[in-house]
Amino acid sequence: MLALIVRRLVSLIPVLLIVSFVVFMLSELVPGDAATTLAGGADATPERVAEVRTQLGLDRPVLERYGDWLRDAVQLDFGSSLLNQSGPTIAEEIAARLPVTFSIALAGLFVSVLIGIPLGILSGMRPGAPVDRASVTGTSIGLAIPSFVVALFLITAFALDRDWFPALGYTPFSEDPWEWLRSITLPALSIGLFAGASVARQVRAAIIDVLQSNYVRTALSVGTGTGRTVVKYAFKNAAIPAVTVLGLQLSGLLGGVVIIEQIFSIPGLGTYLLRALSAPDVPVIQAVTLTFVIIHVVMNLAVDISYGFLNPRVRVS
Repeated sequence: MLALIVRRLVSLIPVLLIVSFVVFMLSELVPGDAATTLAGGADATPERVAEVRTQLGLDRPVLERYGDWLRDAVQLDFGSSLLNQSGPTIAEEIAARLPVTFSIALAGLFVSVLIGIPLGILSGMRPGAPVDRASVTGTSIGLAIPSFVVALFLITAFALDRDWFPALGYTPFSEDPWEWLRSITLPALSIGLFAGASVARQVRAAIIDVLQSNYVRTALSVGTGTGRTVVKYAFKNAAIPAVTVLGLQLSGLLGGVVIIEQIFSIPGLGTYLLRALSAPDVPVIQAVTLTFVIIHVVMNLAVDISYGFLNPRVRVS
């Protein structure tokens, strides 16, 4: 198992180098010119724009700037925002906002597991039965409706009409755990319903496939109950594709949180990134994008390692 983990960690090094270069180069595609923005916008003189460009180092070769940026990024030094150079550094902003975004994404993942796995098992145990048809219809609707539409519906139904949950804002867990739970419930449901529908589809297909296996038929033929056979034997093998989906879902949920945070006015990484894109605040765009990429890579690593626990053949492959 240790060899599997070491192999995966070593393979991440070139991946992270390539991804970091792509992230750095993406900033070159951001509309507008950061030097012009900081120099005063369209009214800035060419001399002032050139002066600001020199101060920011934007007049140097791209590879030279990438090397300096990568060296600082490894030390978690992303500098300061172009729009707030006297305020907190970008690393401090990310450290403060990442728990907010991550808590919503994890809550959304919890919702997806809570909905997707039981629904997928029930549906897969009796394909074609009424419960399966209802599940397929429900998951189709869940996959078809965008998260922001679900968010608007939940705000109207449970925040404006009934006042059960706050429509806007975020309460830190350290201040009030109950209000924190209320503040993340609607955002988590908004992104978790879509993910739950996807998980249910994957678990259903995997359960149907595994139930056709000889060892499951043997277990059933010797009198083992259907429920026990599914829980004890079938689900462990059916869990491999579900684990893949869950790992990818967390990355997808982090992407979805960017929009959801804007709708609920939550001070997370999403609102920070969207504000930087409108500026454009290039250092913030690079830092936040790289943070999302690293989380995605780490989640894929966790999925690969979980394969080793669920399927011993992966450890020696």
